Amino acid sequence: MDVAVNGVRYHVEIANENKQQTVVFLHGFTGSIKTWQSIVEQLRDFKVVLIDLIGHGQSESPQSAERYAMNQQIADLEAIYTKLALTDFVLVGYSMGGRTALAYACAYPERLEALILESASPGLRTEEEQKERQNRDAALAKRILRDGIPSFVDFWQEIALFDSQKQLPEQVKQAVREERLAQNPKGLANSLLGMGTGSQQSYWEDLSRLAMPVLLVAGVLDLKFTGINKKMLAVLPNARLEIVEAGHAIHVEKPLEFATIVKEYLTLEFRGGKS
Repeated sequence: MDVAVNGVRYHVEIANENKQQTVVFLHGFTGSIKTWQSIVEQLRDFKVVLIDLIGHGQSESPQSAERYAMNQQIADLEAIYTKLALTDFVLVGYSMGGRTALAYACAYPERLEALILESASPGLRTEEEQKERQNRDAALAKRILRDGIPSFVDFWQEIALFDSQKQLPEQVKQAVREERLAQNPKGLANSLLGMGTGSQQSYWEDLSRLAMPVLLVAGVLDLKFTGINKKMLAVLPNARLEIVEAGHAIHVEKPLEFATIVKEYLTLEFRGGKS
């Protein structure tokens, strides 16, 4: 279904609507709600809400990059959650979606029961790092608009971050590629410019104030994000870190293991055994 908030149309899908406990999933850059399908199949005891973030999937791709700013994205999410009458839910985010989920948690901590971050970061600490990343993201955005989605996808799937995915079955690799190819070039470019890692504020100083339960999940083959998550674990007051034998996209490379980690966290660690 479509949900219109603040002048932007978002695509939302809901599974297991009769269940009481709600889990919301936010995908990563070049992704969509399709990335979570194998995970949803394993979470039949939970109401699952899937959202295509701005500029991705079947959601709208506004022309102005300013509309993609992180503060506007989390305001849109809050409006969506309000329209869907969601209260006390668990928010799961992967990579870009993890940064978005963390930003939302810092802005609306009272709305969440728990936060699950897969291969996510709180952003860059210094203005120098942010500026350097902004320049890289701007160059990548220009490349997308100049060369088109197929050329960009050919480049993107070969970056080192996704090396571990080269060992996946062909049908899985093809599904990931098709999901990327279906994106809107303006949406991807503006997403990089408006809510890329360099454009968002740093949330490192906010971590110590997040009292909610937080589950961090990282892949042992993804050295950069494993290191970031260990640093996050050291300052979050109520967090746990699971390191999986996988790369960056754990839910793609090890979907059953990722779903099991989420289920066990929600039922045993967080909900005291209730399901």
